[in-house]
Amino acid sequence: MNRRIFIKKNSILLGGMPLVPSHFYKYHHLKPGKNFVSKRPPVNQRTFTSPSVEKLIEKIKSQIKDQELAWMFENCYPNTLDTTVDYETIDGKPDTFIITGDIDAMWLRDSTCQVWPYMPLIEIDNKLKLLILGLINRQVKCILTDPYANAFYKDLSKTSIWDKDIPKPVPGVHERKWEIDSLCYVVRLSHQYYTLTGDISAFNDNWDKAMHLIVKTFQTEQRKDGTSPYKFIRETTAMIDAPVFEGKGRPIKPTGMICSMFRPSDDATMYPYLIPSNIFAVRSLQQLSHIYSTVKKDADFAKVCSGLAREVDGAIQKYAISDHLHFGRIYAYEVDGFGNKIFMDDANVPSLISLAYLGAHQLSDDIYRRTRAFILSDSNPYFLKGKSAEGQASPHTGKEKIWPMGIILRAITSIDNQEIEYCLKMLKTTHANTGFIHEAFHKDDPDDFNRSWFAWANTLFGELVIKIQSEHPDILLKSFE
Repeated sequence: MNRRIFIKKNSILLGGMPLVPSHFYKYHHLKPGKNFVSKRPPVNQRTFTSPSVEKLIEKIKSQIKDQELAWMFENCYPNTLDTTVDYETIDGKPDTFIITGDIDAMWLRDSTCQVWPYMPLIEIDNKLKLLILGLINRQVKCILTDPYANAFYKDLSKTSIWDKDIPKPVPGVHERKWEIDSLCYVVRLSHQYYTLTGDISAFNDNWDKAMHLIVKTFQTEQRKDGTSPYKFIRETTAMIDAPVFEGKGRPIKPTGMICSMFRPSDDATMYPYLIPSNIFAVRSLQQLSHIYSTVKKDADFAKVCSGLAREVDGAIQKYAISDHLHFGRIYAYEVDGFGNKIFMDDANVPSLISLAYLGAHQLSDDIYRRTRAFILSDSNPYFLKGKSAEGQASPHTGKEKIWPMGIILRAITSIDNQEIEYCLKMLKTTHANTGFIHEAFHKDDPDDFNRSWFAWANTLFGELVIKIQSEHPDILLKSFE
């Protein structure tokens, strides 16, 4: 869906990394000594509560010296549980529907990302475990409704507000933007749930049907004969809201990679081979192969999954890695198989910078290090520098707005304490006094931001702080004034 929701509210710089003039962090900053009152809903108005999450919040807060950062963590980390969960039992099974925040629909991608920071706790918290199991069950229902759709309603008989799209979404589908990563995130959640708990109850007949449908959809969208049953047409003034050429996208040369008509931003791709999503698909197919070989004992389908993973990976190595003018051999963001490519990155996940976060690369891998260096440079057209901050942007929000999610991923994929601190300072000074993380803010004015309620970004910030506390605890013992 078109999630461009603009809220006039305020932005930061940073010339190069990391040292910044001392006045920088005083810009539009809450006054020292201010009483930071929690902005969480009252307990009786929260949509889900977890004792283990509450204990972790108190533990982490006690180890953060900077009062404002501690306040932001308390507000952000539980935001998905506090505000977006609809949990119940349906037909004797847990069912979890999670809205993205300010839109009353569930994205396959966002829902997985929103609960991901809670996953380490499901081994000790049965309530959270059931929440995740319920989300797996709900995602399966969604895929069986339409594997090409990216967002759904809880009521699977509900008519979409986008019912003038062509083709018209089937009941229960919010919108039908084909994004490879939507299906990858379903696999990612199932695999991690099993890895952490050993519970195989999720892998029932419907789950099996959904996984086969995922693989079939990937195979279809390899478009080896140059065709696809998928198209998407929308009447809109936003040029990136639908693929060109009657909703079919630009021409491609079949390579073995999978075509994606949309990016994880819900914007149409320029060239259909979206590289970070194809890399994500390789990892997801490997995870499926593992489940089917070790749990489902279906050697034939496990072989299909691993074979497809190798085919896609081979095509990535051949077509997606190219010499950049300044950075050597790096990943392109999108390619078409004819030799055309885009060098950029988008702050949404999967992105090229997020490949280490997703487990597709080690931080030390040469190809990843060079690609990351490019992403955080002036050579990336969507790396912005302003009076308020520097960071990755997204075509989704134009040419002047930085995404906090990109700053968070930069910190998560860094092993440099100075760079991590630099990112924390930017996040602290660009929340526009709200205590929450937004989708995007203007590079020169953080009060000009998009989306005051964006649960994925909030919980991702919480995940970053927890990671820092675990791996670089001394950073949180500093005051970022």
